Amino acid sequence: MSGTRNRKAASSARGGSGMERGAAAALGCALRSPSPSPSPAPQWRPLLRCPRRDPPVPPRPLLPPARLFSENRHLDMKKGQSRNSLKTFSSSGHSGVRQNYDNLVNDKLLIDCGEDQDCVLGGIVALGKFDALHIGHRELAMHASKAGTPFLLSFVGMAEVLGWTYRPPIVAQCDRKRVLSSWAPYCRNVVPLEYQVEFSKVRSLSPRQFVERLSKDLRIKGVVAGENYRFGYKASGDAAELVKLCEEFGLSAFIVRSVMDTAKRSHNGVAATINSSDKGQVSSSRVRHALAIGDMEYVSELLGRKHRLVLMVNQQCLHERKRIVLPNSCMLNMPPAEGLYENCDLVNGGYIGPCRVIINSDTIIIEIKDENSLSPNPIEEVRQLGIEFG
Repeated sequence: MSGTRNRKAASSARGGSGMERGAAAALGCALRSPSPSPSPAPQWRPLLRCPRRDPPVPPRPLLPPARLFSENRHLDMKKGQSRNSLKTFSSSGHSGVRQNYDNLVNDKLLIDCGEDQDCVLGGIVALGKFDALHIGHRELAMHASKAGTPFLLSFVGMAEVLGWTYRPPIVAQCDRKRVLSSWAPYCRNVVPLEYQVEFSKVRSLSPRQFVERLSKDLRIKGVVAGENYRFGYKASGDAAELVKLCEEFGLSAFIVRSVMDTAKRSHNGVAATINSSDKGQVSSSRVRHALAIGDMEYVSELLGRKHRLVLMVNQQCLHERKRIVLPNSCMLNMPPAEGLYENCDLVNGGYIGPCRVIINSDTIIIEIKDENSLSPNPIEEVRQLGIEFG
Protein backbone atom coordinates (compact mmCIF):
# COMPACT_ATOMS: atom_id res chain seq x y z
CA MET A 1 0.00 0.00 0.00
CA SER A 2 1.27 3.46 -0.93
CA GLY A 3 2.51 5.35 2.12
CA THR A 4 2.73 2.27 4.36
CA ARG A 5 5.58 2.34 6.82
CA ASN A 6 8.46 -0.04 6.61
CA ARG A 7 9.71 -0.17 10.17
CA LYS A 8 12.53 -2.53 9.33
CA ALA A 9 13.93 -0.20 6.71
CA ALA A 10 13.57 2.75 9.08
CA SER A 11 15.25 1.08 12.07
CA SER A 12 18.74 1.77 10.77
CA ALA A 13 17.98 5.52 10.67
CA ARG A 14 16.46 5.79 14.16
CA GLY A 15 18.19 7.47 16.99
CA GLY A 16 15.54 6.97 19.69
CA SER A 17 11.79 6.72 20.02
CA GLY A 18 8.87 9.07 20.68
CA MET A 19 6.76 11.78 18.68
CA GLU A 20 2.35 14.33 18.97
CA ARG A 21 -3.25 21.06 18.55
CA GLY A 22 -2.27 24.07 17.62
CA ALA A 23 -4.24 27.19 16.62
CA ALA A 24 -0.49 31.81 12.84
CA ALA A 25 6.63 30.68 8.00
CA ALA A 26 9.78 31.19 6.84
CA LEU A 27 13.21 31.87 8.30
CA GLY A 28 11.71 34.42 10.64
CA CYS A 29 9.18 32.08 12.29
CA ALA A 30 9.01 32.37 16.06
CA LEU A 31 9.47 29.52 18.51
CA ARG A 32 6.24 28.25 20.04
CA SER A 33 6.25 26.47 23.35
CA PRO A 34 3.65 23.99 24.49
CA SER A 35 0.89 25.39 26.71
CA PRO A 36 1.19 24.47 30.39
CA SER A 37 -0.99 21.56 31.37
CA PRO A 38 -1.66 19.52 34.47
CA SER A 39 -0.72 16.43 32.51
CA PRO A 40 2.92 15.42 31.92
CA ALA A 41 4.75 17.50 29.35
CA PRO A 42 4.40 16.07 25.82
CA GLN A 43 7.40 14.55 24.14
CA TRP A 44 7.06 16.90 21.17
CA ARG A 45 9.64 19.54 20.63
CA PRO A 46 8.05 22.96 20.28
CA LEU A 47 7.02 23.51 16.67
CA LEU A 48 7.58 26.72 14.75
CA ARG A 49 4.69 28.91 13.74
CA CYS A 50 4.49 31.09 10.66
CA PRO A 51 3.86 34.81 11.17
CA ARG A 52 0.31 35.97 10.51
CA ARG A 53 -0.11 37.89 7.32
CA ASP A 54 -2.40 40.86 6.80
CA PRO A 55 -5.93 39.62 6.04
CA PRO A 56 -6.75 39.64 2.34
CA VAL A 57 -9.59 41.67 0.86
CA PRO A 58 -12.78 39.53 0.80
CA PRO A 59 -13.39 38.22 -2.72
CA ARG A 60 -16.36 39.05 -4.88
CA PRO A 61 -18.49 36.07 -5.89
CA LEU A 62 -17.83 35.03 -9.46
CA LEU A 63 -21.44 33.90 -9.86
CA PRO A 64 -24.71 35.70 -9.07
CA PRO A 65 -25.61 35.54 -5.36
CA ALA A 66 -27.53 32.43 -4.42
CA ARG A 67 -31.05 32.56 -2.96
CA LEU A 68 -31.06 33.20 0.77
CA PHE A 69 -32.21 30.50 3.11
CA SER A 70 -34.98 32.81 4.44
CA GLU A 71 -36.30 34.97 1.62
CA ASN A 72 -38.44 37.08 3.93
CA ARG A 73 -35.39 38.42 5.74
CA HIS A 74 -32.63 40.71 4.57
CA LEU A 75 -29.61 42.42 6.03
CA ASP A 76 -29.03 46.16 6.05
CA MET A 77 -25.73 46.33 4.19
CA LYS A 78 -24.94 49.91 5.25
CA LYS A 79 -21.93 50.23 7.49
CA GLY A 80 -22.32 51.96 10.80
CA GLN A 81 -20.48 55.12 11.69
CA SER A 82 -16.76 55.09 12.11
CA ARG A 83 -16.01 54.12 15.68
CA ASN A 84 -13.84 57.21 16.04
CA SER A 85 -16.92 59.44 15.49
CA LEU A 86 -19.12 57.86 18.16
CA LYS A 87 -19.69 59.92 21.29
CA THR A 88 -21.31 59.56 24.67
CA PHE A 89 -23.72 61.94 26.36
CA SER A 90 -23.85 62.77 30.02
CA SER A 91 -27.04 63.21 32.00
CA SER A 92 -26.71 66.97 31.50
CA GLY A 93 -26.77 66.54 27.75
CA HIS A 94 -23.13 67.43 27.05
CA SER A 95 -21.31 65.25 24.58
CA GLY A 96 -17.92 63.78 25.22
CA VAL A 97 -15.43 61.24 23.94
CA ARG A 98 -16.62 57.70 24.49
CA GLN A 99 -14.85 56.37 27.56
CA ASN A 100 -15.06 52.66 26.76
CA TYR A 101 -13.51 52.97 23.29
CA ASP A 102 -10.36 51.03 24.22
CA ASN A 103 -12.45 48.26 25.74
CA LEU A 104 -14.46 47.91 22.55
CA VAL A 105 -11.32 47.69 20.45
CA ASN A 106 -9.84 45.07 22.76
CA ASP A 107 -13.13 43.18 22.73
CA LYS A 108 -13.34 42.86 18.96
CA LEU A 109 -14.49 39.42 17.89
CA LEU A 110 -12.13 38.77 14.96
CA ILE A 111 -8.50 38.88 15.98
CA ASP A 112 -7.15 39.09 12.42
CA CYS A 113 -9.56 41.73 11.10
CA GLY A 114 -9.47 45.51 11.28
CA GLU A 115 -10.93 47.86 13.84
CA ASP A 116 -14.29 48.11 12.04
CA GLN A 117 -14.62 44.30 12.04
CA ASP A 118 -16.14 44.35 8.54
CA CYS A 119 -14.14 41.47 7.04
CA VAL A 120 -17.16 39.15 6.87
CA LEU A 121 -19.78 41.87 6.34
CA GLY A 122 -22.82 40.46 4.54
CA GLY A 123 -21.25 37.02 4.18
CA ILE A 124 -22.21 33.49 5.14
CA VAL A 125 -19.92 32.13 7.85
CA ALA A 126 -19.20 28.48 8.55
CA LEU A 127 -18.66 27.91 12.27
CA GLY A 128 -16.15 25.46 13.70
CA LYS A 129 -12.61 24.76 14.83
CA PHE A 130 -11.37 23.70 11.39
CA ASP A 131 -8.13 22.15 12.63
CA ALA A 132 -7.69 19.61 9.83
CA LEU A 133 -9.58 21.33 6.98
CA HIS A 134 -10.93 17.88 6.10
CA ILE A 135 -13.76 16.95 3.71
CA GLY A 136 -16.39 17.59 6.39
CA HIS A 137 -15.13 21.16 6.78
CA ARG A 138 -15.07 21.53 3.00
CA GLU A 139 -18.74 20.51 2.93
CA LEU A 140 -19.61 23.41 5.26
CA ALA A 141 -17.78 25.89 3.04
CA MET A 142 -19.53 24.48 -0.02
CA HIS A 143 -22.97 25.06 1.53
CA ALA A 144 -21.96 28.57 2.62
CA SER A 145 -21.02 29.39 -0.98
CA LYS A 146 -24.51 28.45 -2.15
CA ALA A 147 -26.01 31.28 -0.08
CA GLY A 148 -23.45 34.04 -0.56
CA THR A 149 -19.79 34.83 -0.03
CA PRO A 150 -18.32 32.00 2.08
CA PHE A 151 -16.11 32.52 5.12
CA LEU A 152 -14.71 30.27 7.84
CA LEU A 153 -14.87 31.48 11.44
CA SER A 154 -12.22 29.44 13.24
CA PHE A 155 -12.03 29.32 17.02
CA VAL A 156 -8.45 29.34 18.27
CA GLY A 157 -6.77 29.20 21.66
CA MET A 158 -9.06 26.53 23.13
CA ALA A 159 -6.17 24.39 24.38
CA GLU A 160 -4.65 27.26 26.35
CA VAL A 161 -7.96 28.25 27.95
CA LEU A 162 -9.18 24.74 28.74
CA GLY A 163 -5.80 23.38 29.82
CA TRP A 164 -5.52 20.78 27.09
CA THR A 165 -2.18 19.18 26.32
CA TYR A 166 -0.49 20.94 23.42
CA ARG A 167 -0.74 19.21 20.04
CA PRO A 168 0.81 20.39 16.79
CA PRO A 169 -1.61 21.62 14.11
CA ILE A 170 -2.62 19.22 11.37
CA VAL A 171 -2.28 21.96 8.75
CA ALA A 172 0.61 24.42 9.08
CA GLN A 173 -0.70 27.94 9.62
CA CYS A 174 1.21 29.20 6.58
CA ASP A 175 -0.28 26.42 4.42
CA ARG A 176 -3.96 27.04 5.15
CA LYS A 177 -4.46 29.57 2.35
CA ARG A 178 -3.23 27.01 -0.19
CA VAL A 179 -5.65 24.38 1.11
CA LEU A 180 -8.60 26.78 1.06
CA SER A 181 -7.70 27.80 -2.49
CA SER A 182 -8.04 24.17 -3.52
CA TRP A 183 -11.67 24.30 -2.35
CA ALA A 184 -12.70 26.89 -4.97
CA PRO A 185 -14.08 24.28 -7.44
CA TYR A 186 -16.44 23.09 -4.67
CA CYS A 187 -17.44 26.65 -3.71
CA ARG A 188 -18.67 28.13 -6.99
CA ASN A 189 -15.15 29.18 -7.96
CA VAL A 190 -14.79 31.37 -4.85
CA VAL A 191 -11.94 30.80 -2.40
CA PRO A 192 -13.34 30.82 1.17
CA LEU A 193 -11.51 33.23 3.43
CA GLU A 194 -10.77 32.35 7.04
CA TYR A 195 -10.85 34.62 10.08
CA GLN A 196 -10.03 33.67 13.64
CA VAL A 197 -12.01 34.16 16.83
CA GLU A 198 -10.08 34.03 20.10
CA PHE A 199 -11.89 31.44 22.18
CA SER A 200 -11.26 33.33 25.42
CA LYS A 201 -13.36 36.24 24.11
CA VAL A 202 -16.46 34.13 23.46
CA ARG A 203 -16.13 31.41 26.07
CA SER A 204 -18.38 33.14 28.64
CA LEU A 205 -21.05 34.23 26.15
CA SER A 206 -24.44 32.57 26.31
CA PRO A 207 -25.79 31.12 23.05
CA ARG A 208 -28.00 34.22 22.64
CA GLN A 209 -25.12 36.62 23.28
CA PHE A 210 -22.92 34.80 20.79
CA VAL A 211 -25.47 34.98 17.96
CA GLU A 212 -26.19 38.61 18.84
CA ARG A 213 -22.52 39.47 18.42
CA LEU A 214 -22.40 37.71 15.06
CA SER A 215 -25.39 39.75 13.96
CA LYS A 216 -24.58 43.17 15.41
CA ASP A 217 -20.78 43.23 15.52
CA LEU A 218 -19.92 41.32 12.36
CA ARG A 219 -23.14 42.07 10.44
CA ILE A 220 -23.16 38.75 8.64
CA LYS A 221 -26.04 37.43 6.54
CA GLY A 222 -26.16 33.86 7.82
CA VAL A 223 -24.38 30.88 9.32
CA VAL A 224 -23.64 27.28 8.39
CA ALA A 225 -22.84 24.62 11.00
CA GLY A 226 -22.69 20.87 11.36
CA GLU A 227 -25.50 18.93 12.99
CA ASN A 228 -23.29 18.21 16.02
CA TYR A 229 -22.23 21.84 16.48
CA ARG A 230 -22.24 23.14 20.08
CA PHE A 231 -21.75 26.75 21.12
CA GLY A 232 -22.16 29.16 23.99
CA TYR A 233 -20.96 28.88 27.58
CA LYS A 234 -20.09 25.30 28.44
CA ALA A 235 -21.36 24.25 24.98
CA SER A 236 -24.93 24.76 26.19
CA GLY A 237 -26.34 25.57 22.71
CA ASP A 238 -26.94 23.02 19.97
CA ALA A 239 -27.80 23.20 16.27
CA ALA A 240 -31.55 23.53 16.92
CA GLU A 241 -31.01 26.51 19.22
CA LEU A 242 -28.67 28.07 16.67
CA VAL A 243 -31.45 27.99 14.07
CA LYS A 244 -33.95 29.48 16.53
CA LEU A 245 -31.64 32.32 17.58
CA CYS A 246 -30.64 33.13 14.00
CA GLU A 247 -34.33 33.44 13.14
CA GLU A 248 -34.76 35.84 16.04
CA PHE A 249 -31.84 38.04 14.93
CA GLY A 250 -32.76 37.98 11.25
CA LEU A 251 -29.98 35.66 10.09
CA SER A 252 -30.22 32.71 7.76
CA ALA A 253 -29.12 29.36 9.21
CA PHE A 254 -28.32 26.09 7.53
CA ILE A 255 -27.43 22.88 9.37
CA VAL A 256 -25.33 20.37 7.43
CA ARG A 257 -25.34 16.64 8.07
CA SER A 258 -22.04 15.13 9.13
CA VAL A 259 -19.86 13.65 6.40
CA MET A 260 -19.39 10.04 7.41
CA ASP A 261 -16.19 8.06 7.22
CA THR A 262 -17.16 5.51 4.58
CA ALA A 263 -13.74 3.82 4.67
CA LYS A 264 -14.46 2.35 8.13
CA ARG A 265 -10.83 1.37 8.58
CA SER A 266 -9.78 -1.13 11.19
CA HIS A 267 -6.29 -2.13 12.27
CA ASN A 268 -5.43 -5.59 13.47
CA GLY A 269 -9.12 -6.38 13.04
CA VAL A 270 -10.24 -3.75 15.57
CA ALA A 271 -11.95 -0.47 14.68
CA ALA A 272 -10.43 2.43 16.59
CA THR A 273 -12.45 4.32 19.20
CA ILE A 274 -11.58 7.95 18.50
CA ASN A 275 -13.47 9.72 21.32
CA SER A 276 -16.78 9.65 23.19
CA SER A 277 -18.57 11.79 20.59
CA ASP A 278 -17.40 9.73 17.62
CA LYS A 279 -20.30 8.35 15.60
CA GLY A 280 -18.31 7.43 12.53
CA GLN A 281 -18.15 10.96 11.09
CA VAL A 282 -15.07 12.48 9.51
CA SER A 283 -13.32 14.53 12.19
CA SER A 284 -9.99 16.12 13.04
CA SER A 285 -9.55 13.48 15.76
CA ARG A 286 -9.94 10.77 13.15
CA VAL A 287 -7.29 12.45 10.98
CA ARG A 288 -4.90 12.61 13.93
CA HIS A 289 -5.45 8.93 14.63
CA ALA A 290 -4.71 8.02 11.00
CA LEU A 291 -1.51 10.10 11.09
CA ALA A 292 -0.46 8.52 14.38
CA ILE A 293 -0.59 5.03 12.87
CA GLY A 294 1.02 6.14 9.60
CA ASP A 295 -1.85 5.15 7.29
CA MET A 296 -1.37 7.90 4.72
CA GLU A 297 -3.87 6.50 2.25
CA TYR A 298 -6.52 6.77 4.95
CA VAL A 299 -5.36 10.31 5.78
CA SER A 300 -5.76 11.33 2.13
CA GLU A 301 -9.32 9.97 2.09
CA LEU A 302 -10.27 12.00 5.16
CA LEU A 303 -8.61 15.20 3.97
CA GLY A 304 -9.61 14.96 0.32
CA ARG A 305 -5.98 15.70 -0.55
CA LYS A 306 -2.47 14.54 0.28
CA HIS A 307 -1.16 15.51 3.69
CA ARG A 308 1.60 18.11 3.43
CA LEU A 309 4.25 18.31 6.14
CA VAL A 310 5.86 21.77 6.07
CA LEU A 311 9.48 22.15 7.20
CA MET A 312 11.35 25.36 7.92
CA VAL A 313 14.81 25.39 6.43
CA ASN A 314 17.53 26.62 8.79
CA GLN A 315 21.24 26.25 9.39
CA GLN A 316 20.77 22.82 10.93
CA CYS A 317 19.62 21.38 7.61
CA LEU A 318 22.13 19.12 5.93
CA HIS A 319 22.31 18.44 2.19
CA GLU A 320 24.26 15.35 1.11
CA ARG A 321 23.99 14.69 -2.62
CA LYS A 322 20.59 12.98 -2.91
CA ARG A 323 19.72 13.37 0.76
CA ILE A 324 18.38 16.24 2.84
CA VAL A 325 18.46 15.78 6.61
CA LEU A 326 16.49 18.08 8.90
CA PRO A 327 15.94 18.03 12.67
CA ASN A 328 12.40 17.45 13.88
CA SER A 329 12.37 20.98 15.31
CA CYS A 330 11.89 22.21 11.72
CA MET A 331 8.37 20.79 11.54
CA LEU A 332 5.53 23.30 11.37
CA ASN A 333 2.70 20.76 11.64
CA MET A 334 1.93 17.18 12.62
CA PRO A 335 3.92 14.46 10.82
CA PRO A 336 2.90 10.84 10.39
CA ALA A 337 4.28 8.17 12.71
CA GLU A 338 7.95 7.20 12.63
CA GLY A 339 8.92 4.97 9.74
CA LEU A 340 9.71 4.82 6.05
CA TYR A 341 7.32 6.37 3.52
CA GLU A 342 7.61 5.68 -0.17
CA ASN A 343 5.93 7.56 -3.04
CA CYS A 344 6.25 11.03 -1.53
CA ASP A 345 6.72 14.34 -3.35
CA LEU A 346 9.02 17.21 -2.39
CA VAL A 347 7.77 20.75 -3.01
CA ASN A 348 8.96 24.26 -2.20
CA GLY A 349 6.23 26.38 -3.73
CA GLY A 350 6.74 24.42 -6.91
CA TYR A 351 7.24 20.75 -7.55
CA ILE A 352 10.79 19.45 -6.99
CA GLY A 353 10.46 15.74 -7.51
CA PRO A 354 9.59 12.31 -6.09
CA CYS A 355 11.23 11.20 -2.88
CA ARG A 356 11.05 8.77 0.00
CA VAL A 357 11.04 9.91 3.59
CA ILE A 358 12.36 8.40 6.80
CA ILE A 359 11.00 9.84 10.04
CA ASN A 360 12.60 8.95 13.34
CA SER A 361 12.73 10.45 16.81
CA ASP A 362 15.32 13.10 15.97
CA THR A 363 15.41 13.74 12.24
CA ILE A 364 13.57 13.65 8.97
CA ILE A 365 15.58 12.22 6.10
CA ILE A 366 14.47 13.04 2.55
CA GLU A 367 15.96 10.84 -0.14
CA ILE A 368 15.53 12.30 -3.63
CA LYS A 369 14.86 9.67 -6.28
CA ASP A 370 16.05 11.88 -9.13
CA GLU A 371 19.30 13.59 -8.22
CA ASN A 372 18.96 15.96 -11.19
CA SER A 373 15.79 17.45 -9.70
CA LEU A 374 17.88 19.07 -6.96
CA SER A 375 19.79 22.28 -7.62
CA PRO A 376 23.39 22.45 -6.34
CA ASN A 377 22.38 24.39 -3.22
CA PRO A 378 18.68 23.72 -2.58
CA ILE A 379 18.89 24.52 1.12
CA GLU A 380 20.22 28.04 0.48
CA GLU A 381 17.60 28.81 -2.16
CA VAL A 382 14.39 28.10 -0.22
CA ARG A 383 12.93 28.98 3.14
CA GLN A 384 10.49 26.10 3.34
CA LEU A 385 10.18 22.56 2.09
CA GLY A 386 6.97 20.58 1.88
CA ILE A 387 6.57 16.81 1.82
CA GLU A 388 3.36 15.42 0.38
CA PHE A 389 2.68 11.84 1.39
CA GLY A 390 1.22 9.59 -1.30
